[in-house]
Amino acid sequence: MPRQDAAVSSGTPPLDSPTADSPAARAGRAADTSAPHTSAPDAWAPAASAASPTAVCVGESMAVLLPDRPGPLEAVENFHLSVGGAESNVAGALAALGVSSAWISRVGDDGFGRRLVGEVAARGVDVSAVAVDPHRPTGLYLKEVGGSSGARHDLGPGRSRLHYHRRGSAASALSPALLDDPAAVRLLAGARLLHLSGITAALSDDCLALLRALLAERRPGRLTSFDLNWRPALWLDRDPAVLPPLLDAADLLLLGADEGEAAFGTGDPLALRRRFPSPATVVVKDAARTVTALERDGTAVTEPALAVEVVEATGAGDAFAAGYLAATLRGLDQHRRLRLGHLSAACALTAHGDQAELPPAPVVTALLNASPGDWTATRVSADGIVSPVLPAAVPPGPVPSASAGSATGGGAPDHRPAASPALGAR
Repeated sequence: MPRQDAAVSSGTPPLDSPTADSPAARAGRAADTSAPHTSAPDAWAPAASAASPTAVCVGESMAVLLPDRPGPLEAVENFHLSVGGAESNVAGALAALGVSSAWISRVGDDGFGRRLVGEVAARGVDVSAVAVDPHRPTGLYLKEVGGSSGARHDLGPGRSRLHYHRRGSAASALSPALLDDPAAVRLLAGARLLHLSGITAALSDDCLALLRALLAERRPGRLTSFDLNWRPALWLDRDPAVLPPLLDAADLLLLGADEGEAAFGTGDPLALRRRFPSPATVVVKDAARTVTALERDGTAVTEPALAVEVVEATGAGDAFAAGYLAATLRGLDQHRRLRLGHLSAACALTAHGDQAELPPAPVVTALLNASPGDWTATRVSADGIVSPVLPAAVPPGPVPSASAGSATGGGAPDHRPAASPALGAR
């Protein structure tokens, strides 16, 4: 195995919340509803480094070329280089939420790979188990952003499309051999959360074998979450029938209703819960309307999305996953888990790029604790948050970050008021 990139960020320690060791953090357990539902003012802020990250995310990330203007690609003059990928997005968002995180993957021995590792590390993510492959390149994708030009191939305002160039990438060589790598073994041994996605299963047979091995390796006290992340283009020459056993082997399953419809023929939350009976919780995201969490015992909790003026939808699903997972690790109840997922998703929805900061911690706490009426009356845009639970509109100004890392879709942090929820839109 190639030598591991030893760069480790200075960004995030284990949770020190009073509810950090709640039974909710353990696989297959329900939330400890007796735990406090409010947080200290800095509870959602990035924290200092830790020897053993709380969360480990495994999967491919890539270099990203972002257009300098909206409209069809043929009309774009220049592109800006950034980085992106589902698992590193989740790791970065978890770090911003105060959950120490690590990202495990492979990159090429090239400029794109060095840029990718550097930017993910700058977000406060441990990258000590990222391997550098001397023979395969770092994957690359181009982002196309819709505009209002009226041109035939213009996607339209608020829409975006990703064009991938990842076949034969370094990450496609991920395999069960990872489980013998000392750096990866150290991170996996200390993690309370392991996060995976269906994207990895589509990259290669070796990647699929790695997912199977990770899902088969059950550890007491470790929650394994799995986000379907359905990407039809990745399955054109592969059999998606390998997915259901993977999803059913997780402790926590996240997927969109639209994804369920496309991959399994139904987007109905109850039908999907029956389709995947083993996970302790199945979370089904229904576009910009609601998210429903269904427990194994039949309990279902639904939280509506807030009204959000969408800037770009890319990355919102990963942000939702990070918010939900962070709240789960803190032992918050199901309603607040879903709300923090919504809130985190809006950070991506109201900003250019895949990732953005949460609003100030007191605002997060107020929204998590809002009455159902006040929650649904809240409105979010790139200009700020307006809500009955806030004394005035909250202007742009995220929680101060310990790192200067960029959002996945941009080279510099987006300092707009990221704040409210429109669920796991993708």
